[in-house]
Amino acid sequence: MIAVLAALSAALAIGAGAFGAHGVSDPKAVDWLRTGGTYQLIHAVAAIAIMGVARGAAVLLLIGAAIFALSLYAMALGAPRWLGAITPIGGVLMIGGWLWAAWQFGQR
Repeated sequence: MIAVLAALSAALAIGAGAFGAHGVSDPKAVDWLRTGGTYQLIHAVAAIAIMGVARGAAVLLLIGAAIFALSLYAMALGAPRWLGAITPIGGVLMIGGWLWAAWQFGQR
């Protein structure tokens, strides 16, 4: 199931990046879509790469990337800017996922 969610996450990231490149004129919205897409795509690929050894960390990476990216996507599409306060929660979860992965890999 992790691989399925990661693949869907990657597809959404590519769609957001493409929309930012071709469907948005506001420079701030373009930046939010690019940033969210980049982080989401990197963490989707990372989750697939580590899911066999660090399953929990892979899930945390996907959750963190989703919160991070989706809050940026929402603001790019016109949601209130207060959603930007949620974005760092996703960042903290991604950092936690990487630290958890490091711990799990260190246990091997």
